[in-house]
Amino acid sequence: MKYIDIHSHLNMPEFEIDQMETIIRAGQKEVGIIVVGVNKSSSEKAVKLARENKNIWACVGLHPADDPNETFEYDFYKNLASDPKVVAIGECGFDYYHRPGIDKERQKAIFEKHIALANELNKPLMLHIRNGMNGENAYADALDILSKHAKVHGNVHFFSGNEQQAHSFIKLGFRISFTGVITFARDYDEVIKKAPLNMIMTETDSPFVTPAPFRGQRNEPSFVVEVSNKIADIRGEDREFTRQQLLENAIEVFNLK
Repeated sequence: MKYIDIHSHLNMPEFEIDQMETIIRAGQKEVGIIVVGVNKSSSEKAVKLARENKNIWACVGLHPADDPNETFEYDFYKNLASDPKVVAIGECGFDYYHRPGIDKERQKAIFEKHIALANELNKPLMLHIRNGMNGENAYADALDILSKHAKVHGNVHFFSGNEQQAHSFIKLGFRISFTGVITFARDYDEVIKKAPLNMIMTETDSPFVTPAPFRGQRNEPSFVVEVSNKIADIRGEDREFTRQQLLENAIEVFNLK
């Protein structure tokens, strides 16, 4: 492998027609993939994909803004996550963006269950943190909870916080990952420049946020190459040097084998 897409949703309906072709294209680019669940059904699909494919791994959990009627069934997710191909717990955290009248206490309770499971199984968290449209600070709330759980570690997926927040997560032992949005939006440049390279990772969040030059198409894991290249360019580093470090970061965090 040369690249790791640490956050993809190959288990979503957008890939039903050409899922295997998409996996083959990723293989041709030497891209390993972590497929992320957002609920029970998609987590099961992620594990199935991981079991059937050498360079695919799974992450299982309940997205904070998924079906508000679904509960986090600890034993169900523990059983799934006990599979050696499951390398992370999540995506979990706080999402104040999607719906009006967000039940923050529900999100907090579910988040704490993910943290407990990650600690019990000694697996990293895959964090989903998104601020509200009216200024609700999901990053501050996540940092507050995580600071009380010294053992837990992992990654902040699709990081969109500021430099200080990046520093705070890194200080707690979390990496931060970036998507294809960095290829066309300049909001992330300063964080990417100033964060230690060994604390950064790459993802696509496919099928969403397709990078340039593929905008207008459905996103897919093979496009993570563009994210890696852009991180190197923003930092003013050699692309091959950056690629190798980003790969090593993902292997270390998720204990990929």
